[in-house]
Amino acid sequence: MSNTVTSRRYASALLDVAEEAGIAEQIAQDLEQVRTTLEGSKELTAVLKSPIVNGDAKSRVLKEVFKGLSEKTMLFLDLLCKKKRAAILLETIEEYSALRDEREGIVNVDVTSAIELDSDQSKKLIDGLAGYTGKKVRAKLALDEELLGGVTVKIGDTILDNSIRHQLQLLNSALTENA
Repeated sequence: MSNTVTSRRYASALLDVAEEAGIAEQIAQDLEQVRTTLEGSKELTAVLKSPIVNGDAKSRVLKEVFKGLSEKTMLFLDLLCKKKRAAILLETIEEYSALRDEREGIVNVDVTSAIELDSDQSKKLIDGLAGYTGKKVRAKLALDEELLGGVTVKIGDTILDNSIRHQLQLLNSALTENA
């Protein structure tokens, strides 16, 4: 079974338990803390991925590092270690976040603009994207002056490119085809 499928199953089970207990937000915050720590520590990541370190040792390390997390989160981390799935912890956290967003009707959108958008422009764009997707939009705004003007929007696998750079590329292609 692939790591993605396995991660999704563990994440789905955790989310089901968290929603049932009314602590999905707390678990999400705990997992974000775990993600941040793992991304900042190559050593901890190496320990979790190592086949040489047994599950009990991995569990003890996680308990020591993450003392302040909720009991349910710690039980989940312990379960992953005991089931020899600690190596997929980061993927499981990603899947938990994605599943939670999916259940809450939230879509993550990357918006890149040539100039910095003011709050009014951002709000109008986000409202328009919410209407386009039919979901709540969580936008991550970025700046890329090479666009020359306009914006590009990435929603999942879909890219909406309304930049001047893209328009010029299309014009160039059309002109060279007819030449």
